Amino acid sequence: MRKILVVDDERQITRMLRASLQGSGYEVVTANNGLEGLNRFEADQPDLVISDLAMPELNGLELTRAIRNLSQTPIIVLSVRDSDAMKISALDEGADDYLTKPFSMPELLARVRAQLRRLPASEVVETYLEIGDFVIDSDAHTAIVRGQAVHLTPKEFDLLLLFARSPGRVLTHKILLRSIWGTAGEDQPEYLRVLIASLRKKIERGEGQKYIQSEPWVGYRFHPDPNAIETDGL
Repeated sequence: MRKILVVDDERQITRMLRASLQGSGYEVVTANNGLEGLNRFEADQPDLVISDLAMPELNGLELTRAIRNLSQTPIIVLSVRDSDAMKISALDEGADDYLTKPFSMPELLARVRAQLRRLPASEVVETYLEIGDFVIDSDAHTAIVRGQAVHLTPKEFDLLLLFARSPGRVLTHKILLRSIWGTAGEDQPEYLRVLIASLRKKIERGEGQKYIQSEPWVGYRFHPDPNAIETDGL
């Protein structure tokens, strides 16, 4: 049974989330502030964390940063603040997804399922990935999409591999620019726009498949199997 840590200082929210998650077959542990949440994380080693942003002791950003220093456990952040700046801050600190309060439980449960499907992080990086419509071999530097080999430039391949290792997760512009071009590229967003357009043209080929979803002002989300998006409610 997968274990989920819920951290929120609003006890009504905590009770609601616990009931819904337990009803969906998850084991649930809770904390009422960020410091307690960090202690519970270290003690209980959950498979996923759902955390509010505005909390006493440690806020959600500080908790996310602390957890990310310890583990790659998926983190879904909840907040009443719907500003792009807040979303970007949470994602840049290491959150894997962001939901604005109020939210629907079916949507939250879909996002929980999407995050739990991600392969657990390990010290050994996978060099051969079969995910959705894609088969990617990082050693051979090859990519196959829907059974057809696709020729990619080195940077297009690096971008696709980065997406494939984080399916369903929002990757911010800053993270993508830093990962592909290093710190020198963080202030060159036009590089990313051009590279995204080029990769889309090669992997989508006008066949109606939309693998790369834009998150306006925030970043991009990769869906290796677009047909599963509606099922997941994302």
